[in-house]
Amino acid sequence: MNYLRFLRFRLAAWRNDDAYLARGTSAPEALFAEVAGKRVAIVGNARALSHTEQGPDIDACDIVIRINRAPMPDVKSHGSQTDWLALATSLNQESFDKLGASRLIWMSHKRKRLRMWMAQTSGFVLFPNARYSALKSALGAQPTTGAMLIDFISKSDAAEVHLFGFDFFASMSLSGKRDSASVPHNFTSESGFVQDLVETDPRFTLHPMK
Repeated sequence: MNYLRFLRFRLAAWRNDDAYLARGTSAPEALFAEVAGKRVAIVGNARALSHTEQGPDIDACDIVIRINRAPMPDVKSHGSQTDWLALATSLNQESFDKLGASRLIWMSHKRKRLRMWMAQTSGFVLFPNARYSALKSALGAQPTTGAMLIDFISKSDAAEVHLFGFDFFASMSLSGKRDSASVPHNFTSESGFVQDLVETDPRFTLHPMK
């Protein structure tokens, strides 16, 4: 690794220098082109999903997007396909490579958590901070990665958007042990936001887990 290049990258990450961090990477608009006319699955990390048999429905979609560490305890409940990973937490490269995803989307507004290997991944996209800020204002709290992704894809020309594994922390998350009081999100607002979207946009389906 070029040490000076590494230092420049770390400095840009600490300074939230998106112009530098996104150099030579795909623009967010490239994602819209890829989902146009497609059936998209967005897979949340609710624990309740592990008690379902929705895996085949997930894998039947054209593009499957998973979130953060993308826990998949069973193919029967979660499927096996991962086309994009929307990431806002730590992850090692080996774990990402095992997913076989063609895109890594860095969602967190905290660019200092971004690692150089992530930005060098083929298909890397830096999620726009302006979209994060707008949704944070609308929800009255820091949005989850899932809410950011749902909001973003809603602006695309995807033919269908299927939401799996979203119960707004009612069953907590497969990827951690914190409860709703321990995270900086407003799940009541997020639930209302998604329900409104499902009711007003016929492309969206929220798959129940009961």
